Amino acid sequence: MLTADLVTARRRGDELRLIPVDDGRRARIATLAAAFADVVRAHVGSTRQQLDDALDARAADTDLAQPDRRLSAAVQKLVEDGCRFEEPDAETAAALRREIFRRAAAGRRAATPSAPFDRDALLAAAAGERGTTADAIEAGLYADRPARQRLLTFDARPPAAIASGFELAEAQAVLLRATRVVASVRARDAGTYRQLFRTLKFLRLLPVVAASGDGGYTIALDGPLSLFQGGTRYGLQLGLALPAIAACDRWSIEADVRWGNDRRPLRFRVGGAAVPAGAVESPPLPDELAAFVTAFERLESGWRIDREPAVLDLPGAGVCVPDLAFVRARDGARVHFELLGFWSREAVWKRVDLVRAGLPHRILFAISKALRVGEAVLDDAPGAALYVFARVIAAKQVLERIEGLAAPPT
Repeated sequence: MLTADLVTARRRGDELRLIPVDDGRRARIATLAAAFADVVRAHVGSTRQQLDDALDARAADTDLAQPDRRLSAAVQKLVEDGCRFEEPDAETAAALRREIFRRAAAGRRAATPSAPFDRDALLAAAAGERGTTADAIEAGLYADRPARQRLLTFDARPPAAIASGFELAEAQAVLLRATRVVASVRARDAGTYRQLFRTLKFLRLLPVVAASGDGGYTIALDGPLSLFQGGTRYGLQLGLALPAIAACDRWSIEADVRWGNDRRPLRFRVGGAAVPAGAVESPPLPDELAAFVTAFERLESGWRIDREPAVLDLPGAGVCVPDLAFVRARDGARVHFELLGFWSREAVWKRVDLVRAGLPHRILFAISKALRVGEAVLDDAPGAALYVFARVIAAKQVLERIEGLAAPPT
């Protein structure tokens, strides 16, 4: 992903606008991407520092050099995103440094004019004890430093793909400075919506969803990380969500961002037709939800779990996006389930309001006790319930509640 400093954008009043990528600029991006990719391929096995130096030298070549250094740096970053470097072993490197430095200090203290300190001999002795070479010992001294990490593999994206996706990459970087986003989406395939909503929840962005008149949805992304508004962490989640939004047939976003050194509040808009992202796997369930599913399926309860439930829409009132649905084998009774976790107390009250407005589906909401909302809030709702959990979602307690919701009214 690009960083905000690599985006070429202009202020127009209270709006932030990206520089359009025309055919000439797109061709330029593809040329740069191909040149940088060639450099990276040639440096598999080299250190990060060696690769960085080679890329800087290539960028300075006369056949690539142009005044637009920001564009060159942005393309270089997108190419480097395909690099996988070795994982540093900080503990081993630190232990090796302590040992070699201790020996070196002792050797220097014992050195005399007739027998001066011999660095090469010290490294050779340490290598002999470890069954390796002096060069390997020297390389390992600072192996935990990023500059010393070696490039293991390079997953190169085609230059044309980098060029065609450049505008979306810049929009992602703008969202690093976003405090709130409202997206409008429309898709012919229900699976596209499921992918989008699953992605938003996986990123801890509890969406406030409303059906739009054209058969699509309006999604306000001001969820569990809103406490970090203006911070990079919240913006990163929004940026990671953008490809799933842009996969819809028609999409647009309107974001409040703080831009520049003065963090001036601006409005940012972008949208268009679907942006192909290639084969993208559906994001996994959040860890706490995946652990619950595993525990529930061990109960042999007579209920199966539907991992792709439909969106629940109450016209005029709102939309609910459950995470799961429980289906009872003997009679097909269905109870939906949404994990609201511990991120947003406001989201809980929005669901309560939706239930009280007449949501015609049986549903169980799971929330953390840290949100300070009691289960009694929905006692008067025959088709819905709150389950408040302390640390983990207890499978047996959930089973009791869904059985209660599925029972016929007395």
